[in-house]
Amino acid sequence: MNIAVAENKPADVAEDVFFALQGVHAYYGESYIVQGVSLDVRKGEILALLGRNGAGKTSTLRAIARLDNPTLTSGQIWLEGQEIHRMKSFEASRAGIQLVPEDRRIIPGMTVEENLILSQIAPNRGWAIEEIYAHFPRLAERRMQEGTTLSGGEQQMLALARALARDVKLLLLDEPYEGLAPVIVQEIERIVQDIKRRGITTIIVEQNAVAALRLSDRAVILDTGQLVYTGGAAELLENVELRERYLAI
Repeated sequence: MNIAVAENKPADVAEDVFFALQGVHAYYGESYIVQGVSLDVRKGEILALLGRNGAGKTSTLRAIARLDNPTLTSGQIWLEGQEIHRMKSFEASRAGIQLVPEDRRIIPGMTVEENLILSQIAPNRGWAIEEIYAHFPRLAERRMQEGTTLSGGEQQMLALARALARDVKLLLLDEPYEGLAPVIVQEIERIVQDIKRRGITTIIVEQNAVAALRLSDRAVILDTGQLVYTGGAAELLENVELRERYLAI
């Protein structure tokens, strides 16, 4: 397996940028979804990637994770100076990009612990199982239970825990609060804040924009595949005009 590593970042990427998209255009089949998106994230930041349904948020995450072989007609994706845009999905995962998808994809017929152990079968291991259980006590209590029989909130925790069991540098969360009770949302938020304290960089896509903004350092808004806002999360929370126009909140 050959993973391309650039000798230097492009000249217009700042030295303190940990992850960057530059002018990314991507098609999925015949659909032109991601239309010239550029953004950057500093190490340890939480970035909220927001927009209405169909704006291109999930497609952007999947392009970053190199899933479904999206065709990048132009643009570059960089992680710690390493080229991602030429990688396959398994190469991007080994480079440290881990996606927690909206549908969670818990493996049927396997216990909670088996799901976690399977995630650790890779050259670079992430968090130890007992460390994961310390952050996810609900999973520790259900370690021998089949993963697909967990509640929706517990399955979301397991999907997040599996990502941490790998060597994660950039965590991509796609609708982590979807269908969850407020008390579970608060628990997921606590875990993401713990992850931030560990220095892990996170991009979160979430329809519950207010909850995502409260958790995030910065935010970007996509509209029909194009970037229309980038700035502080707190500033966006206070900007009623922008929220009503692009987020309907």
